Parts: sequence; C-alpha cells; structure tokens
Amino acid sequence: MAYFKISDADHVLYEHAAPSRAGAPTFVFVNALTGSLRSWEAVVAPALRSKGFGSLSYNFRGQDGSDFAPEQELTPRLIVDDLVALMGEVAPQKPVFVGLSIGGLFAAQAHLAGAPAAGLVFLNTLREIGPRIAWVNDAMPQIVAAGGVSLFLDALFPLLVNQEFAAAQRSNFLKGGYAPLDPAHGHANLMRHAASADWDLPYERLALPVLSITGLQDRVFLDLDVVERLSARIPSLRREEWANAGHLLPAERPEQLVESLARFGAEIEEGAA
Repeated sequence: MAYFKISDADHVLYEHAAPSRAGAPTFVFVNALTGSLRSWEAVVAPALRSKGFGSLSYNFRGQDGSDFAPEQELTPRLIVDDLVALMGEVAPQKPVFVGLSIGGLFAAQAHLAGAPAAGLVFLNTLREIGPRIAWVNDAMPQIVAAGGVSLFLDALFPLLVNQEFAAAQRSNFLKGGYAPLDPAHGHANLMRHAASADWDLPYERLALPVLSITGLQDRVFLDLDVVERLSARIPSLRREEWANAGHLLPAERPEQLVESLARFGAEIEEGAA
C-alpha cells in the first residue's frame, strides 16, 4: 500500500503493481461510491496480476484509508480531479480503466479530462437519471443518516445482486443495531454530493476501445433501453450481458470478470481492440 499526498490533511490510499510482461496493460480500478479497493484485491486484481497484467486500485478521499480535511466537500468533480492527479503521479503502463457503477462515469470523465488510457471498461455504468434512479440517489444520504451504511445495504442488497448470491449472503445481513452515520464521515460526505454527478457524458468522444458489461439481475439501476441508446453513441464498443449477475460484478462473479478483463486486455496488448 502507498499514499498519494494531496495536502497535509488529504491523501489517497492506493496499491500499484506494474505488469510482469512487457507491453501488457495495467488495469486501473475505480470504485463505486461506497466501495473499497478490497473488493478488487480480493480476487480480480491478484488473478489479473498472475496473468502478467498490472493493476492499480485505490480509494477515493472519504473511503477507507483515504483521508480528507474536515471542511472538504467530496464532490464528483473532486473525485475525477483526484483520479487525473493519481494517474500523473503513478504513471501506470498502458492503463485500462475499469469502473464499477458511478466509478465508470468517473473513469470516463478523467480520461476526457486528460488522463491517458488504452481502454475503458464500464461495469453497470450506462444509465440516465430518471425518476427511479433520482429517487434512489436522494434516498441514500437519508438512509445512511438514519441507520448507517448497514441499513442502506439491508434495504437494497437483494435488489442489487443476483438471487443466488443474495441467498448465499443472507445470513450476513439484517442483524439490526442500526446507528446514524456521522455527517462528517467520508461516506456521508460522498453521498451528499453524489446527486450532483454529471451523467450527460459525451460518449461520442470516447476514442478508445470500450467494453461494457451489464448484469441483467440489477433491479435498481438497469434500464436496457437506456443501455442500448447510450451504447449506440460509443464509437468502439463491445458489449457483454450477464444473465447470472446483478450490479456488484467483482463480488458476484469475480472469476467471470477476470476472464472478460483478461480477454479485453490481451486484445489491447495485441492492438486488436
């Protein structure tokens, strides 16, 4: 683990490993809003490293181990700027961004803001903020303010993941003991500003290979008509739809994700993507 220092009070926790094979890409993992680099480092990143690829995983300011000044507002713009700066600091070899959920939006915005990339992977990212998703976005900070992240997960987890995974995880949830999340906590700060994210992405400007993976059992964020419409705007896109997965692909289907990323990375390495 290492720290990218932004100021005396602000730094970003990250873990970087260069590729062990000359010319191989480095997968740069961008979290969901309440995610953690641990979700990538559990299976996906180590498996890709074993195949010769590099990896860079990190936590946003406000996520575990990445500190921020008490007065700092953790806005989507700040998250994108931090990613651009981190890429300049680490300079990973032939980076391929992999963003989960809103992390895919941040990855694309960072690339369009100047962060170099040889490829981009959207994991359940493609969406428009209609009434349903706007409701969820507005409800999240209120739920965690009342009962913490555990209440939020107890309410939404079975709608986010595939049913096999939900059944297997059931014993780890609904244990009660909810407590309000301190408004000064990083997750609370991130959630307060999430609704201000600009989802009007200029997809036509993504002049690089893009892979979009959609979990068809996502019952919160998925709208296939929207995915179709936005996909048509991306110049160089390949799509995968997984009937056996929901929203949290690195947790639900890590081995399947490794296979897809390794295939995409090999195509980029060979110049075929």
